[in-house]
Parts: sequence; C-alpha cells; structure tokens
Amino acid sequence: MRTPKVAVIGAGWAGCAAAVELTRRGAKVILLEASRTMGGRARRVEHQGKTLDNGQHILLGAYSNTLHLMKTVGLRPSQALLRLPLQMRYPANTGGMDLQAPRLPAPLHLAWAVLRAKGLTIADKLALGRFSSAARWMQWQLHEDCTVTALLDRFDQTERLIRLMWRPLCIAALNTPPERASAIVFLNVLRDSLGAHRNASDMLIPRQDLSSLFPDAAVSYIEHHGGIVHAGVQARSVTHTEQGWQVHADTMDQQVDAVVISTPPAQARTLLMDVAPTLAESLSLTYEPITTCYLQYGPTLKLPAVFYALLDDPEKHRWAQFIFDRGQLDAAQAGLMAVVISASGEAIANGNEALLAEVVMQIAADLDMPTLLNPQWHRIISEKRATFSCTPNLLRPANDTGLKGLFLAGDYTAGDYPATLEGAVRSGREAARQLMLQSHGER
Repeated sequence: MRTPKVAVIGAGWAGCAAAVELTRRGAKVILLEASRTMGGRARRVEHQGKTLDNGQHILLGAYSNTLHLMKTVGLRPSQALLRLPLQMRYPANTGGMDLQAPRLPAPLHLAWAVLRAKGLTIADKLALGRFSSAARWMQWQLHEDCTVTALLDRFDQTERLIRLMWRPLCIAALNTPPERASAIVFLNVLRDSLGAHRNASDMLIPRQDLSSLFPDAAVSYIEHHGGIVHAGVQARSVTHTEQGWQVHADTMDQQVDAVVISTPPAQARTLLMDVAPTLAESLSLTYEPITTCYLQYGPTLKLPAVFYALLDDPEKHRWAQFIFDRGQLDAAQAGLMAVVISASGEAIANGNEALLAEVVMQIAADLDMPTLLNPQWHRIISEKRATFSCTPNLLRPANDTGLKGLFLAGDYTAGDYPATLEGAVRSGREAARQLMLQSHGER
C-alpha cells in the first residue's frame, strides 16, 4: 500500500497536531508555515531580548489530546507545565472569593472546595451545588442551545456567584461574554473538567514559551521521521489535479496526494475560494480579541500566588480578568507580570497607552501594591482574531471538505470545544484520522 504524501498548510497547534498524527500513522508530511515561528496564534515573540508569548495561556488537566501529543513528540508535561488544583482566587483587597480544590477524589474535591470557599454566602454555595447537581443529572447536555446567561438564569444562580465564578470561567474558556456565549459549548468544557475525574479540573500553566511547549518539538518529530518542514513559505492556492493536489507556494509548488488546510479561517477561505467556493463563503466568522499586557518590574517583586482572578468592570474601565506572576513559572522572568484581558474589543478601543494606565491602576489597587503602578517596561499584545465568537447554534465546518483528499483543521471546525489549544489539537488529529481512513481504510 503506497505511503500517502500530504501537505499540511499552517503550523499552528492544529497543523502541528495534524502533521504529527499523520507522521505517526505513516504518511510522508510536508508542513508549510508562512511565519518563521511555529505556533500560529499561540507562539513566542521576542521583546528587548526577552522571550514572551503572543498571549498568556492556561490549559486544563482535561486536555488529554494535547498532553498525549506532547508526550508523543518527546516532551514531559510534568516539567513543561505547572499543575495546580482547580482554584478561583481573588486578591483579598477586592472582596472577591477564595476557592481552592483539595486533592481528593471527584466529586468530593469540588464539594469540599465549595464548602470551604471564602467570600461566598450560603445562598451562593447552594446555588453552585444546585447547578452542579442539575448539570450532572442532565449529563451536561442541552436539547436546544441558548446563551450561558440564560442557562444560569434557568438554575437561579446568584448574581455574586455569576460575577465571581461563572462569568470569568465562561470568558476564559470561550472568550465570549456569557450574554452571547453558547451554553452547549460551555457545558462541554465543564463536563470534561468539573464533571470528570479530579485531575481533569487541574489548571496547567506553561513554564516555557508556547512555541517550545509543542510546535517546535512537533517539527523535530516530523523531520526525524522523514517529513519536510518549510518555514517562511506561504501557500497561495491549491488546485485539484489527476494525481491529487497541487499546492502553489511563494517559492515552490508541491504535488501531493492530499492536503490539510490548517490556517486561520480567513486564510483558509482564500485557499478554498477556487476549489470549494460555497465552503469558502461559510468561513466568514465573527471574532473576539484577547489582549495580554506584559509588565516588567524589579526581579524581587513577587505576588503571593502564581496567579489571581481579578474583578473586571468595563463601565469603570477595569479590564483585567487575570494576572500571572511569570517569575514563579520561570526564574529567568522574575518580576514579569502577564495581565490577561479576554474579549478585549472595548478595552483596546482607546489605544495601548490608555489601556496601560487603566490596567496598572487596577492591579495596584486590587493587590494593594503601589509598586505595580510603575513598570520598568511594558509590552501589550492584542490578537484581534484570537478566537471565533462562540455563540449559540453556530455552524462550524467539518474536517472533511467533501472533496477527496482535502481536509480542514483548526479550532473553528466542528467539535465539542471552543477555540482552545485542545480544540485545535483535537481538530488536527481528527483531520489526520479521516484523511488516512479515506486514503487506505486505516482507523
């Protein structure tokens, strides 16, 4: 049986996952990436000799596909990621809550966390228990989609619990405010984390840059197994031929048996326009931005915890939702804080300088640390198309385009998850599986 030759266009997490899975299954892979840096919308960037990320990420223990592929390419997640039990901790000065799950079997770990949580009233805790019990009874499923806000209203969640827990979890997971976010997708994430075994709800924070967390190792794995990787080469179009597919790139053409398009939707739309115009037109999605504010202070500055949730309030120009002390993850980044603003469209509207002033005022007040008002330097990175807007009943394309040998991979394709690293990896692996099945019946 002939080994299929497959071009994978785009070396983000979905493309790298597809390329690794294809390689593992015996295909000859040619990976093309327009950038010199692997990782797509989750990659490293350089600033003043420092290695940063284009956005601070947090993974979950439930990300089984991501963790599996990290091990496949020779990485050790226990070293690359800091594993913390589920927690939602606010600085004491904010009047928020402090919820931390102990290392007990599920679901006792959540019951104990709720029982011992500080900053929640009895009514809040009862509401949380009521929602959790109902969701389990429903098997974390809805027959008809609705917004997360409507779902929370249906189960009489308290205003305080929504503000302190459900809203930040929804925005962090779906990058879409609960009043516009899909309840079905939100429940999928809760099912695989809060509703699964205890380790699934753990929070995994990268200790190293996002490109080295998986994409760089994926490239090494592909090349070691006979694949070819072209960095800095942009694919311009694909055409169907008698032999399969032709990929037309900046400096080369590649004749292959099959193609996986793993670029963001806008670029996929361009590549598909000539060969699948109807599918191409369907890729006009609405996007949500994510902004990360990196703030460098003196190397002795350290937060009491690795990260905190923050109370955002757009009406008061309080934009930040989380702050991470990068120095507690990597000693080389001592004094570096990463402040995250998901669904940041309104926050970035007045420019970076205005945002910087508002963010440092918020974190200095919330953490009761005046030193935070005066960073030595800062870098604000906004991914304006970080994720698709994960709204109810959103139609997402399948991996199989309907054209033999042409597949899509990306966090925007049909699946249980929103636009997350796990969603991207799952899509890449599924595209590879379907391609190989179509190629010679492999399962």
